[in-house]
Amino acid sequence: MITARNLTKSFGDTHVLRGLDVHIERGGIYGLAGRSGAGKSTLLRCINGLERYDSGSLIVDGIDVKTLSGKAMMAFRKNIGMVFQHFSLLERLNVYDNVALPLRCWKYKSAFIDRKVRDLLEIVGIPEKIRQRPRELSGGQKQRVAIARALTMDPHILLCDEATSALDPKTSKAIIDLLKQINGQMEITIVFVTHQMSVIRGLCKEIAIIENGKVAVSGTVEDVFRQQPGALKNLIGEGDAGPGGEGMKTITLLLPREIAGPLIARMAVQLGCDLTIQGGDPLLSGEDPEGLTISFPEKDRLGVEGYLAGHNVAWKDADTQNTRSSDRVDAYGKAYETQVPGIRPDLL
Repeated sequence: MITARNLTKSFGDTHVLRGLDVHIERGGIYGLAGRSGAGKSTLLRCINGLERYDSGSLIVDGIDVKTLSGKAMMAFRKNIGMVFQHFSLLERLNVYDNVALPLRCWKYKSAFIDRKVRDLLEIVGIPEKIRQRPRELSGGQKQRVAIARALTMDPHILLCDEATSALDPKTSKAIIDLLKQINGQMEITIVFVTHQMSVIRGLCKEIAIIENGKVAVSGTVEDVFRQQPGALKNLIGEGDAGPGGEGMKTITLLLPREIAGPLIARMAVQLGCDLTIQGGDPLLSGEDPEGLTISFPEKDRLGVEGYLAGHNVAWKDADTQNTRSSDRVDAYGKAYETQVPGIRPDLL
C-alpha cells in the first residue's frame, strides 16, 4: 500500500529524512512514533504529496508520488484523508458546512452532500451537533468533526498527525475506539503519527520508530514492546535519554490524568520544549494512578517547574523523590481553599 525506499528530504541545510525505509500493508493501522523533529510529520506530508521528497522512492497505492502534479495530484489526494492535532476546522462554519467543504470544492450535488454529511456524522457519533459551530464543541467533538471531514471523499488512506495529543486520556480512548471502528467497517488503511506509547499500544497493529530521519526499528507492536529495543527505550525514557540519562529530567505530576493530559500538551506548546509522557497505559488498563510521569531536557527544567508553580500544580522529582508544591496544593493537585481558589479553570 505504502512503500518508501531510501527516502530523503531536506529543508535548506536541515536534513529531516535520511534514507528512510518503511512498508505499510493495505487495511492495517500503522503507527509512526518518534521524538519531535524525528521526521514523522514530514513523512506524512510526503505521502499525501504536500511535500516533495528529494530522492529515493515513495509508492502509494501503486503510484510514485513524485511523478504527480496538477490534476493528477489533485485526483491522488482525493484518496487520502488527513486528520490534524488541532482539528483545523473553520470557525465561521458550522459542523455541517465544515464536513461538507471538500464535497463542495469538488462540486458534488447538494442532495448527495446532504446525505453524505449526515451519514458521516452518524458514524462519528455526533449527529446532534450538526448546526453547532466549533467554539461550541469539546476537543473530542471537534476531532470527530475533523475525522468526518477527512472521510468525505471515501479515501483509501487516513493519515492522522498527533490526532490525540491535544485530548485528555478519556477522550483519546474514545477517538482511538472510533478509528478502530472506522478501520474495521471501511477497511481504510490508517497511518497514525504520535509520540504517545499508550496510543500506539491501544490502536496500532504495527509500528516504526523513527530516529534522526531513519526507521530505527519496526515490526508488530507486540513484538517491539516484548523485545524492548534501544529505540523504544529512548523514546519512552528508559534508555540513555530516560530517567537518570544524561541531560534529561523526569518528574511526576501529582494531578488526576484528565487534568494532567491537557496541561502537558499546553505546556509543551507554550514552552516549546520536547516533553515525553511515560508511566502506565491508562488508555488500556483503566487504572487511575496518582499522576503522569514526564521527561524533558534538563535545559528546560526551570521553565517547566516555573510553569507548574504558576498553575498551582505539585510534582515529584524522580531522582530525589521530593515533592514540590510550595505548600499550595496537596498530593493530588487539589488547591487549599484557604490559600488559592483552585486549579485554574482553563485547565479543566
